[in-house]
Amino acid sequence: MARDQEAVEQKNRQCLESFVVRARRVAEHSLAGDWEKLVALIDPKIGIRFENGAIRIRHELPPEEVVESAAVRIRPILLETEDCFHMKALNALGYACRELPRDAEWVRAVRAEWKTRVDPATPLDAAYRVLVADVVTGEEHDLDAHRLALSWIYGDVVHHDTKRRKEGDPFGLRDRFRAAVPLVAWTMVATIELLTYIEALWKAGVLQLGPEVFDAQVALKSTVWEEPAQVFTAPVGTEAPSGAMTSLPQEWIPLGEETDFSRLQTVSGGQLLHPTTSARAVAPSSEDSAAGQPEGESNTARTAHVIPRQPVKDWQAELIERWRAMQP
Repeated sequence: MARDQEAVEQKNRQCLESFVVRARRVAEHSLAGDWEKLVALIDPKIGIRFENGAIRIRHELPPEEVVESAAVRIRPILLETEDCFHMKALNALGYACRELPRDAEWVRAVRAEWKTRVDPATPLDAAYRVLVADVVTGEEHDLDAHRLALSWIYGDVVHHDTKRRKEGDPFGLRDRFRAAVPLVAWTMVATIELLTYIEALWKAGVLQLGPEVFDAQVALKSTVWEEPAQVFTAPVGTEAPSGAMTSLPQEWIPLGEETDFSRLQTVSGGQLLHPTTSARAVAPSSEDSAAGQPEGESNTARTAHVIPRQPVKDWQAELIERWRAMQP
């Protein structure tokens, strides 16, 4: 029995750690930079004005590219097959809090809201329905907001699901996008709130998670950086180095200030490097160096840097205080 419990706890830990890493990437998205605006997108307001006796409705939503990138970041959290699936994280959290009545009650409430928002039982449970008709052919179509949203997410953005595209086509891209924004926003808010809750429980010692999942770099702050390096070149076909720490074959020549950069080309003939006109670069900061290093790359061949934790945002602190207020 103890072995079965150990297996369950190990599986739950894996789900929670996977969720934390993905959720932290969601929290780094630009839409989460303004918490109040993100929350407002869950129930976006529309403007109504009268013009020449006619009513005009105005919608103001974020650029589609911004919402699209957010949809990509939350997609694994929406998928049942992923370890970071939101409901898996909630189930794991519910198991860990099974002897903590208030926390268990919170988990149940969040689970119920997730089912209502992300997996409504019927079209009637969706926020609204859209009905359209072709005045020429008389053909009519009827789709609820949830299926319209999924048509945009899976038909236009993260996949090209032809069935969902066909279902949503009669309503147009704007209606599909308009329906998707509240779903994306709510999922981001729910994800970040759950992340904050998990971190609070971890700090309180309720959850035993690897600290690295809260420290690992999950998103690039900048895509421009400089770092000190040694660069070598050799004719095409020269024996390549056998490893990162082994000595280079003698045919490999180090580049210097006297190198003729115009003669350096790739195998395909493209320019390999070009000298800059700026002064010699100084050693980068620890954040810049860490940002330039691909995830999973070993630090053995370069100087290791400690990445400072980012300051907690005001809204994160508010969520943590909300959790503390629940405690006896």
